[in-house]
Amino acid sequence: MKRFLSLLLLCACMLGARPAWGERDVSNNWYEVFVRSYQDSDGDGLGDLPGLVSRLDYIQDMGYNGLWLMPVMASPSYHKYDVANYLEIDHEYGTLDDMQRLIGEAHARGMRVIIDLPINHTSAQHPWFQYACDALRQGADCAYIDYYRFQKEPAGGFVPLEDTGWYYEEQFAGGGMPDLNLDNEQIREQIGIIAAYWLNIMDADGFRLDAVTSYYTNNADQNIGFLRWFKDLCQEIKPGSYLVGECWAGLSTIAQYYESGVDSFFLFPGSQAEGFIVSSLRGRSGHAEKFAASLQNVLETIPNGLLAPFLCNHDTGRTVGSVQGRANLSIAKFAEGILNMMPGNVFTYYGEEIGMVGSGDDPNKRLAMYWNNEDMTAQPPGVTKLEYAYPSVDAQLADPGSLLNYCKALNHARIDYPMIANGTNEFVHVQGDICLMRRKWQGQSCLIAMNFSAKDTGKCPLPEGARIDRDIETEDAMAEINECCLTMPPYAIVILKEGS
Repeated sequence: MKRFLSLLLLCACMLGARPAWGERDVSNNWYEVFVRSYQDSDGDGLGDLPGLVSRLDYIQDMGYNGLWLMPVMASPSYHKYDVANYLEIDHEYGTLDDMQRLIGEAHARGMRVIIDLPINHTSAQHPWFQYACDALRQGADCAYIDYYRFQKEPAGGFVPLEDTGWYYEEQFAGGGMPDLNLDNEQIREQIGIIAAYWLNIMDADGFRLDAVTSYYTNNADQNIGFLRWFKDLCQEIKPGSYLVGECWAGLSTIAQYYESGVDSFFLFPGSQAEGFIVSSLRGRSGHAEKFAASLQNVLETIPNGLLAPFLCNHDTGRTVGSVQGRANLSIAKFAEGILNMMPGNVFTYYGEEIGMVGSGDDPNKRLAMYWNNEDMTAQPPGVTKLEYAYPSVDAQLADPGSLLNYCKALNHARIDYPMIANGTNEFVHVQGDICLMRRKWQGQSCLIAMNFSAKDTGKCPLPEGARIDRDIETEDAMAEINECCLTMPPYAIVILKEGS
């Protein structure tokens, strides 16, 4: 395997692959895209890679400097989490040349690109699985049989293989996604080839790792051990490559998974309707106190990990529904504001910036991006509810008070004040609905003041010499300082500088 990786590294150098990202090339504002539902370029109704390339200027202008693509590899499904060929682009999305152009165009704009990599399982149509099944039906010996988990006895999570007495593991039952045997050395060699191909030949910047708690069923230690192996592999292939894992679990479990050395794990305790970001907005008062207590708990539980906060993704209900924001633009804005004042790498699902909605069946959460009434892809198969609660991208771009322009202001604040994302956090003042935080990073600092009240003006004591540097409001009123006290309108976020 090492010889093969060396060959890929040599090929990458000959092709002029982009060097590893340095410390200054930090992407803190990540944008998740379901290519099929984003932008069609050839009139077949399906979003594709050339279509996404045509929207990179929009993504850059919005202030997103990292791009996470849901699976783009060859697959028989619409969602493509069941990969049939790890070294090919799905024909619905385009070609490998299209993919290389996308990554090159993104890099030219200072944006990193990570690829969704499902390696817990493959498609039942993957040649490895097909070869294994054929051999079992014929009673023949075949190395591919050990690529998967076959056994003779029925058990939970195992599916009968037709025309044989065998069963294969499939934890995501019904999807035609047999689980890989990640202990098999040949499988690990294949995973190394896949990682080297995408990181160096295709020049991707890392991976989003799907379903990391399912690599070894009910065995966190083995999952963490595999992740440690994979992180070391990617660092050897491409130093500085970024890995973010889907560990859909509680905070203590997520903290345990950080021991693998993987850069980030999605902060599920802060996400969705019951996560602490949205739930801190419930009740009559004390919203800032609830938020501060939850964030402090996260920072104490994961003191050294790079956080990956988010509000929703392709598997969850969208934020506007979670905050009951269909008719309440201010709360829809402020939920995004809280998210973007979190430390770490913030992830935003496409369409969140315009208040798209969707819940229930998975296709409802993956609707066509609403650019305007003419320029949209076909909806995913299986959609049972079609709704757009807010105006299109084009309409919101023209409206200074829109959710889109509010999200744009947040993203650019995170770029202009890198200590927001990268700094250590200190709570300077927390009382009722008022929160004041200090972020320090590389000798720089800023203060972040937030008023969690939907109705009331808030007052916050300030350190002497603090001054308003940026005001991000959900309404027309503006914050002001009088005698070291900051007065903020409802749902205000104010960034302040200290000293002269």
